[in-house]
Amino acid sequence: MPTRLIHVSDLHVGAPEERPVEPALRALVAEVEPDAILATGDLTHRGRPAQHERAAALLQSFGPPVLAIPGNHDIPHAFPARFTHPWREFEQRWGTTEPVFRSDEVHVVGMNSARPWRHQSGGLDAAALERAAARLGEAPAGALRVVCLHHHLTGAPWRSRKRPVSRRGHVLGALVDAGAELILSGHIHQSGVSERREFEVGLPGERSVTIAIAPGLGQPRPKRRGEARGLHVIETDTAEISIETLVFTGDEFVSIASRRFPRRTRELT
Repeated sequence: MPTRLIHVSDLHVGAPEERPVEPALRALVAEVEPDAILATGDLTHRGRPAQHERAAALLQSFGPPVLAIPGNHDIPHAFPARFTHPWREFEQRWGTTEPVFRSDEVHVVGMNSARPWRHQSGGLDAAALERAAARLGEAPAGALRVVCLHHHLTGAPWRSRKRPVSRRGHVLGALVDAGAELILSGHIHQSGVSERREFEVGLPGERSVTIAIAPGLGQPRPKRRGEARGLHVIETDTAEISIETLVFTGDEFVSIASRRFPRRTRELT
């Protein structure tokens, strides 16, 4: 049987113009019956304790296991907490900022790309990349190896001033070398799905990878054009990765696009 995942990002729980999405999302989860929900950051709007509590309660109420990583909005907005204990509220709900979800079919490694001293952009140092590589190496044979981070690696499909993760070429190369087959992120509130070879010609022998940016599930600036509201439904088996983009219409999620990518069981030459 195929493995199904729901990829959400940028909930922005507690935003001034927050609009409820729970009934539609609950109905979608019941229909899809995902093996896990992957939440790639900005679960809250200002990183406040009550916002973290609400975001965790919402995601955990749906039933499937949840892998959650922080985004730049999940750090306390106020000083000095932003620097003295940036991850305390997040870790109280989720245990860690670098979670791992394991099954025989899929192996998901979470990475924390948010940085307290960066308002929008993020980064991953050598130690974080080494930890991710080690955890990817623990995947069972044949399992889809997935990496989740908040900051995007590819450019925004539409205009955006939000910077991608720092040294994105280096980060992408390190994750490819570590065996990642699918990289998920958010941050820009726009859906973007591509295969690495569509924009970067690799060296002979390098593996390929599928990269997916989820549209924002929340919409803190509802009048800003160029920011979508929706999520991804991912289905994978031993041969293929399918990523379906759904947008929120106000009372339900509607499918608007779907892309399929062959899984690479051998190196490309």
